[in-house]
Amino acid sequence: MSDLAPWIAAQSRQLLAQRGHAWLLQGPSGLGQYSLGLSLVRAWLCEEPTQEGACGHCNSCHAIEVRTHADLCVLMPETVMLDLGWPLDEKSQSDIDDKKRKPSKEIRIEAMRDAIEFAQRTSARGRGKAVLVYPAERMNHVTANALLKTLEEPPGEVRFVLASEAAHQLLPTIRSRCLGHTMTWPLQAVALSWLQEQGVAAADARTLLRAAGGRPEDALRFSASGRDPANWRKLPRALQRGELAVLADWSPAQLIDALHKICHDLMALGVGAEPRYFDASDLPMQTNLTALSAWQRELGRESRSAEHPYNTGLMIEALVSRAQTALN
Repeated sequence: MSDLAPWIAAQSRQLLAQRGHAWLLQGPSGLGQYSLGLSLVRAWLCEEPTQEGACGHCNSCHAIEVRTHADLCVLMPETVMLDLGWPLDEKSQSDIDDKKRKPSKEIRIEAMRDAIEFAQRTSARGRGKAVLVYPAERMNHVTANALLKTLEEPPGEVRFVLASEAAHQLLPTIRSRCLGHTMTWPLQAVALSWLQEQGVAAADARTLLRAAGGRPEDALRFSASGRDPANWRKLPRALQRGELAVLADWSPAQLIDALHKICHDLMALGVGAEPRYFDASDLPMQTNLTALSAWQRELGRESRSAEHPYNTGLMIEALVSRAQTALN
């Protein structure tokens, strides 16, 4: 448990003290749903578990660490599995290597069928089996319905963890068959301390945490992206001037996310509230709520094509031009 963030370790202890065959871990991104889900299955399958969770040194813990545990099935989009170091099945890996198709961004029905077949098998190590689904909202209706029957009547000693960053997108029947747990938001001081333990400079940690809306894992991903945290504070006024240089290596989706945050903070200031993602001193003076509301709606429409723009450069130029108009 020592490698877990303190707020994740506390939640893990809380959930391990309760009984249930299926948990739904829910909350916004960056709060550690995957880390908590993995810590639960590690403890369930551990050969020498304690109240704190998995021991970390038995054969079972080692098998999970090297992604080879026979009694653990992970259900994730192929893109997420590759990012997190989980191996794909031989055929899928071969198809992707041979460029027959791209890695799937959804949990494929073939993977769900394999997971259901896995649930029917006898435990290889004698401590039951576990299925980890993340992000659970990446199941489409066909995939979710395939899981539903197994969730209703789990065979043998199999337990499920569904970790989601958008639980409202799950089928109500899926949600109703799981014990729900809402992720805890860490205190700012705890999150800042954890970020510094991960190698983030103390001078940057506060800016990154603020840019992530208080979500420490998102802040750590921001740090790992290589972008200069100092440029985050400069971003609103740079966009007000229509400058493109500050956006080097940004994707349209990342820019739209940042623009949403600027718009949110300006609207907050306009009604007398505190900004969330920037310091008030970093923001231009714009209190026309009608104009900001129109801009926010436009950003919502643009986000639908952000992952597949016709021309990335032209889309970014158009977004900056519209931002400059809105901010002036």
